[in-house]
Amino acid sequence: MSSFTSQIFIERLIQKNFNFFTGVPCSLLSGLISCLEEVEDAHYIPSVREDAAVGLCAGAYLSGSQPVLLMQNSGLGYCLNAFTSLNLIYRIPVLVIMSWRGQGGKDAPEHLIMGDISQKLLETAGMNYSVLKPENCDQVVEIALRKINEEKLPYTLLVEKGLFDERY
Repeated sequence: MSSFTSQIFIERLIQKNFNFFTGVPCSLLSGLISCLEEVEDAHYIPSVREDAAVGLCAGAYLSGSQPVLLMQNSGLGYCLNAFTSLNLIYRIPVLVIMSWRGQGGKDAPEHLIMGDISQKLLETAGMNYSVLKPENCDQVVEIALRKINEEKLPYTLLVEKGLFDERY
């Protein structure tokens, strides 16, 4: 992608038939959430907790939608059981866009441990992921789509601080 904004990324996901969005707000995803609230084709529904959002995505998928879950990596601990006992066992795919708070030891103290172990937790649970960057967007979205469409499994895009601060 030549330029990378929240709006362009959302449009890209909609072009790839992602049509149900839910999640728990995170400041690192503020640009995405702001865009989603204005895009009629996005069907964005805020959730109160990450595990509830996993359930909403499962229901959306079972009713014919292609869901996207937006969350902070601290919520991974909250919803890991939902992913392992629902999505992974019953092959219910979802694209997870997860902000990577505490990455590299740079954040508020409460984010540092989760920032350090997020990738390890995903790997331990058997959940594939990529770190999303402007220069690899097309590639990792295609990898995610293959995992979602062919294997019917969740795929996570880890988002570094600053990537989705801006809407346009």
